[in-house]
Amino acid sequence: MLDAIAIIVEGEPITTAEIRAIKTQMGVSDKQAREMLIQDRLQKSAIKDIEIDEKRIDEKITSIAKQNNLTVPKMQKILKQQGTSWTKYRKSIREALKKEKFFQKNILASIPTPTEEELKRYYNNHKEDFVAPSSVSLIEYSAKTEAALKNFLTTKKLTSSVHSKKVTKKTKGMNSALLGSILQTQDGSYTRPLNAGDRYISYKVLSKNGQGAMPFEAAQGAVGARWKQEQENKAMKDYFQKLKTNADVQVIR
Repeated sequence: MLDAIAIIVEGEPITTAEIRAIKTQMGVSDKQAREMLIQDRLQKSAIKDIEIDEKRIDEKITSIAKQNNLTVPKMQKILKQQGTSWTKYRKSIREALKKEKFFQKNILASIPTPTEEELKRYYNNHKEDFVAPSSVSLIEYSAKTEAALKNFLTTKKLTSSVHSKKVTKKTKGMNSALLGSILQTQDGSYTRPLNAGDRYISYKVLSKNGQGAMPFEAAQGAVGARWKQEQENKAMKDYFQKLKTNADVQVIR
C-alpha cells in the first residue's frame, strides 16, 4: 500500500502509514489514530523550545540505572548489544525530560489535590477495580546491610551475608506499603529493598493467589493513583483540544 501525507500539523507531516500503524498497534479506529497523531505533533511543537541541560540528562540516566540495579557503563553495554547507540539513548531521555517539564507546567498545575472524601467516593464507584490476591507466595531475601542486599539483586548470587526462605503471606492485614510493592512486582521479579529496622528485605514474587476486595485503607494509594491518572488524561485532552483550535492543521486526505 502506497504511503502518502494525510495531515500536516504545524508544518509536521502525518503519513497514512503512521495512521495504519497506530490503528494496528493500539487497536483504535481511524479517527482515534488521527487524533492521537495530531496530539503527538502538537506536543512536539509545544516542547521544541524547552531547554534541558546535560547535567539533568546525566542525573536521569544515573537514576534509571540505579532503579534497574545497573551501573551506567553496564547500561551502555546492554544498549549497544540491543543496537541502540548512546547518543540516540541520550536524545530519547532529553525528549522524555522535555515532555515531563511541559507536563508539569501545563497539565499537573491545573489538577487539584483530591480530598479523602473524593477518593472514598471514587473508590465506592469503582470497587470492582480494586481487588487483591488473598495470599502471595514469595522468597524472602534479607541482609543486615542494604549494600549486601543490593549486591545480591544485581548478581543474583547468594552469599553468607544474605539469607533466604520461602514464605506464603496473607494479604489481609498486611502493611499497605509492602502490599503495594508486592502487587506492583511481576511474578518472577523482585521488590525493591525494604528497610525492616534491623535488616533489609527484598521479596521475589512467585505467585499471587486467589482474589478479594481491598479495603479503602489498603487501596487508598492505588485509588489516588487511578484518580490522578484519569484527571491527568482529561486535563491533557482538554489542553490539546484548545491548542488544536489555534494550531495550523491541514487535513489532506
